[in-house]
Amino acid sequence: MIQRTRGLVLVGLMTLIIALVATFPARTAFSWASPPFVSMSGIQGTIWNGSAREFQTNGVYLRDLQWRARPLQLLTGKVLYQVTASPVSGFFDSEIALRLGGRVTLRNLTASVPLEMLARASGVRGLRGNASLQFERLELVSGRPAAMVGIIEASGVVVPPLSRASLGGYRAEFSTQNNGIVASVEDTDGVYDLAGSLRIGTDRSYQFLGKIMAKPGTPTELRSKLDTLLPADEAGRKELRFDGVY
Repeated sequence: MIQRTRGLVLVGLMTLIIALVATFPARTAFSWASPPFVSMSGIQGTIWNGSAREFQTNGVYLRDLQWRARPLQLLTGKVLYQVTASPVSGFFDSEIALRLGGRVTLRNLTASVPLEMLARASGVRGLRGNASLQFERLELVSGRPAAMVGIIEASGVVVPPLSRASLGGYRAEFSTQNNGIVASVEDTDGVYDLAGSLRIGTDRSYQFLGKIMAKPGTPTELRSKLDTLLPADEAGRKELRFDGVY
């Protein structure tokens, strides 16, 4: 009789714990464990199935964030969510895995976002246009990229230091190496012929090296500005170089 009573008590406690975990408020979890570089407002629901009115991290702003957990993935040592959200314009959809130590992995990421969202990360003030993202994998540690495998395609790019008119479209394909992230960059229908490479180091340094030249259809103003800013080689190509720490 005593053993049966103990068994019933144990089952009751386990049921209570499961119920508490299953209904644990997302708002409480966020207030306890949110990293300093992330802010959310209008949080509703539980840690397993919920939503937030606004989400922001490192200059990235999303609205109407919704998440749905896949509890079976807990057996693999990670918390896995399917997440959707809306930027100021466009959409965001990704599978997101959370691990101890602040590591976040996004897989099968598809998104269409305004380039303004990436202005802070790129270091280009006033950057405008639209970006389409297709990433097989994107890993973040403390909100900073640690690994990237995917493509960003930008259209209607505006870079105020060069021109307030559109510079057209460009494409960057990212991969990950032992010493950091690398990307090949080229124009798709840009007003400039551009080809180059971007490297993002594990020490948060970045460097872009490329060649750029005017096309037959490049507006006179932009052609003149390019001639003024950079010297050309024998083929008429000009070397671009940007580096720094983000």
